[in-house]
Amino acid sequence: MTEKKGDFKLVGIKLYSKTTNQNLQSSIDCGELWKKFETDKIFDVIADKLSNEVYAVYFGYEKDETTPFSYFIGCKVEKNSETPKELDELMIPTQEYSKFTAKGVMTGCVADAWKKIWNSDTERKFGFDFEVYDERSQDWSNAEVDIYVSTSDLPHKNLAILK
Repeated sequence: MTEKKGDFKLVGIKLYSKTTNQNLQSSIDCGELWKKFETDKIFDVIADKLSNEVYAVYFGYEKDETTPFSYFIGCKVEKNSETPKELDELMIPTQEYSKFTAKGVMTGCVADAWKKIWNSDTERKFGFDFEVYDERSQDWSNAEVDIYVSTSDLPHKNLAILK
């Protein structure tokens, strides 16, 4: 079953070059970006957050999960909000999604969920896929993280990074 989500804006930080799932490189690169997000207290720098949810977004796929892609971590804000100079913004277009929920010990439960998604018969479109970290993900020994995988053929402009 799919669900449609309207477009929204995120403010946060991004990898400045693409990463890949080859040789576990994305685990290293994305892990380093998470460390920066925590160490630099990016969550606290983002003004006008619409919630306390943190989004981790996979986008800019060259083809599929076996090829390079971009990665972004941030929070949802009003579309007309000002983005601080030291941060990046990302517009997520309206898309159809299949929703999956990772449950268990972090970060392994999320990695395991992605492996299941990669091996599922979900017709992925490799648009903007994201994980949502909310209050259910705070207990790392018993976490829940929703994963939204783009599945639609809805036309969208390549809005990726605006700044």
